[in-house]
Amino acid sequence: MQVELRHLRVICAIADAGSLSRAANAVGVSQPALTAQLQRVEGALSGQIFRRSRLGVTPTPFGQFVLARARSILLAVDELVSGAGAYDGRTDVARIGGYVTPVLSGLVTRLFSVPDLSVTLHTEYSPRLLLDLLASRRLDAATLVDYPGNELPAPPSVGMRLIATEPVFVLMSSDHPLAGREEVDLADLAGDDWVISPPDGVGWPECVYSACRQVGFTPRVPHSMTEQAMIRQLVAGGHAISPCQATVQDGPGIIVRPLAGTPLWLRHLVAWRRDGPLAARAEELAEFAAQAHREAIADRPHYAAWMARHGATPPAG
Repeated sequence: MQVELRHLRVICAIADAGSLSRAANAVGVSQPALTAQLQRVEGALSGQIFRRSRLGVTPTPFGQFVLARARSILLAVDELVSGAGAYDGRTDVARIGGYVTPVLSGLVTRLFSVPDLSVTLHTEYSPRLLLDLLASRRLDAATLVDYPGNELPAPPSVGMRLIATEPVFVLMSSDHPLAGREEVDLADLAGDDWVISPPDGVGWPECVYSACRQVGFTPRVPHSMTEQAMIRQLVAGGHAISPCQATVQDGPGIIVRPLAGTPLWLRHLVAWRRDGPLAARAEELAEFAAQAHREAIADRPHYAAWMARHGATPPAG
């Protein structure tokens, strides 16, 4: 038997009801029919989902594993099917998306303080996906990044504002031989192992490979991941270096260093649905994001020092 969405809904109904008889009433079938359906699902998954007793049913450890994934799948499917329907016409709820950066966290913090506005947050790695979610009315606003020469095209239904253009720095162990330099030449990193996050649909990490090739090498990349905690662990252990946003924090065993000559740049943007609840607040939204970026610079000594040395605001791209 192939497990279908209706089977997952039955499993969740049984767990919510706590007994087969109450679940049968809830889904409108007889208890024997529900029991037979549960047995078929357990057979298809090769494991017992519920323990039965005179007091009802409780999930087994395997059942808890199944239920967690069933609920996640059903939630995602329901969101996909319903889309923006539940939020159409509402001006009191703002659905914000982005990849976790100081710009996103600072923006959301400020929006939470806006009277009579509820905020929900949805994070995704890909700026291209976030833009698609805006265009399809799944989000109302988002923070995005792209790269000079690989700019995101804004669809007609989406407004977009450039917040800042910032350099890409490198994250390395504090014990790295080049850690004592104010700025590191990209060519001097040719012998290192790198950890680089996977393609984001907008030009990353292709821009990294291109910059490395221009100085004579192709980076050796045995590690690919988006999880920042794991990236920092690899770097702190001296197992790899990683390109990073200039607003990344130093930490135990790791430091952030600028790349000499600034061969890599990225752009921070904020975008919003033109017919969404934040359209009338577009200027305020952009200013919130810009404030968050300025605060991040002030809180990162390596970034503030780089700006002082170069004596100018980075170009707008």
